[in-house]
Amino acid sequence: MKTKILTVIYLLTGIIYTALDSHLSFLPGLVLKGLIIPVLITIYLLNARKNFNIFILAALIFSWAGDVYLDFSFIPGLACFLIAHVMYAIAFFKTSGNSMFIRKRIYLLLPVILYGAGLVFLLYDNLDGMRLPVIIYAFVILTMLVAAINRCGKVNQFSFGMVLAGAILFVISDSLIAVGKFGYPFRFSGVAVMTTYIAAQFLIVTGVLKQSEEKFV
Repeated sequence: MKTKILTVIYLLTGIIYTALDSHLSFLPGLVLKGLIIPVLITIYLLNARKNFNIFILAALIFSWAGDVYLDFSFIPGLACFLIAHVMYAIAFFKTSGNSMFIRKRIYLLLPVILYGAGLVFLLYDNLDGMRLPVIIYAFVILTMLVAAINRCGKVNQFSFGMVLAGAILFVISDSLIAVGKFGYPFRFSGVAVMTTYIAAQFLIVTGVLKQSEEKFV
């Protein structure tokens, strides 16, 4: 019951912030945005039990820090999210079980590589002094995505699908931030970024919490 109530609070807080962001002054916007991830952390801590993973918790904490710091300075916020992605990647790669993905299906990484290369190519001329940080960041988020894919065969299909969907949405959310900031701003970018981000975090947390609840085939 607590989890259902917290889930509603998480989604409503995210929806309200996303809908009102452009109309809120700095402090109310910061407070409302800063409440989103702590609710998800609470959901995770209440339900993790045997599935508790310090790297998942760290990823959520650094995500929260990124949410806050982005409103003050882009670079510290970017650094926090970079660490969050590293934490998620470690957690996904450390998922127990034998996966043949990297060794037997490495060709499936091609779309991920092409996506990353295409994104950097699109933004490259507008990056100036941010070229190296953005390239590093792109590499890290795509590594996180590969780590999510590599859970295939280690966990049940529901968990795999939820985490993979969350990882993909996280990549999309960060890509939209980069596209909007470096030369290609677009209408409703804030709504697109926050919608994909809120969904991504929720799917990842739900997926990792469900990974041992049923046998996989």
